[in-house]
Amino acid sequence: MTNGPQHQPSMTNLSRSRAIDRDGLAGATRPAGRYRWVVLGVATFTQAASGFFVQGIGAMSVHLERDLGLSTTQLGLLLSASQLIPLIGLLVAGELLDRYNERWVVGVGAGIVAVSLLAGSAVPGYAGLLLVLLLVGAGYSTVQPGGSKSVASWFETSQRGLAMGVRQAGVPLGGVVAAAALPLLAGAAGWRATLVAGGLVALLGAIAFMGLYRRPPIATLIPPAAPPPPPAAPAPPSPFRERLRMLREPSMVRSLVSGTSLVSVHSGIGVLAVLHLHEAASVRAEQAALVLVAAQAAGVAGRVFLAAWSDRVRSGRYTSVLICLAAVTVAMAALMTPAGRSPLAACLLLVWLGFFGIGWYGPWVAYVAESAPPGRTGFALGLAMAVTQIAIVLVPTVLGLLKDLTHSFVPAWGLLTAMTAVALAVTARRRR
Repeated sequence: MTNGPQHQPSMTNLSRSRAIDRDGLAGATRPAGRYRWVVLGVATFTQAASGFFVQGIGAMSVHLERDLGLSTTQLGLLLSASQLIPLIGLLVAGELLDRYNERWVVGVGAGIVAVSLLAGSAVPGYAGLLLVLLLVGAGYSTVQPGGSKSVASWFETSQRGLAMGVRQAGVPLGGVVAAAALPLLAGAAGWRATLVAGGLVALLGAIAFMGLYRRPPIATLIPPAAPPPPPAAPAPPSPFRERLRMLREPSMVRSLVSGTSLVSVHSGIGVLAVLHLHEAASVRAEQAALVLVAAQAAGVAGRVFLAAWSDRVRSGRYTSVLICLAAVTVAMAALMTPAGRSPLAACLLLVWLGFFGIGWYGPWVAYVAESAPPGRTGFALGLAMAVTQIAIVLVPTVLGLLKDLTHSFVPAWGLLTAMTAVALAVTARRRR
């Protein structure tokens, strides 16, 4: 047992650790060397690879409706199925990320995505495809928050927005490749072949992350902060209840309101863009899929540019999110006018929606990470993503049902427009 002066070094290290944790990301203030760019690259690739197949479902909408005899509602259910388990899985993943190395949490999740898709290529029909996508969502639950935490821990505040934007560009980046490749593969070899392709791509992502990811070296030099002493109250609240108190924090409220509306827009682009161009604007299915490719590419650019810009906005990182809300509201309102039936105007509006309606995620996730309580970055990311996941599950099916019942895209775009307008008004006022 040691005491006196021999105990001072550990207390000094503990104080340094807590000082770093005040930024919300232990070890993030002094990232080591150039390896952080390797971490950023592999996290981005794994994100793109794990979401590759699901991001391509919207581009294959015409093929899936024809080959499986689906309605727009059933097509929306496919997207909803892939996002159902993450409602709970993201919370579990956030807890695991605060306890264990991201290398294994993310790698195993990406591996589950790969195995599910490869095995799913043998399932019969629509019901089997729904089951496969449920399993894919279970694996993907760890990839999204895990990759975000891994990148955030390697980059200091002045570069974190750019890094998170590049990393979050993995989702639309995978969508760009999927929207270009999967419809061609489905037309040539059938929809089952697209599951094999998606499984192989996800497997590459799992292998790359487990093989290349390392924790920041500073994490090995400074011990984690010790837990605070127990309160004097006889019946302290459970740790889980303490963490759920984050839901009352103003920054988390802003994150959830804006994130829910904008993630709904992203879902709407995925399920409606190709069908809107094909049916409302009389664009051929192949050309409509290419427009979705362009919208996804705009989303890649948006996630990087908007996040990098948020690093330098004096009024705060959330300003970028407010601008996205405003830009998306205007574009979707225009889709409900005669401009939405013009092939050229509709294409331009959807690319605009891609830049802001997909690009918003870069600055948003950086804002969530930096607003997290000390030592709770993983759980805060998982919590925010789990709550917004409710919209990801419900919105594709609701939009498809609205379109099937009304035989028009106007109610669907109108619902999304109203959501973003309300979110803009509420969060801008709360921010002031």
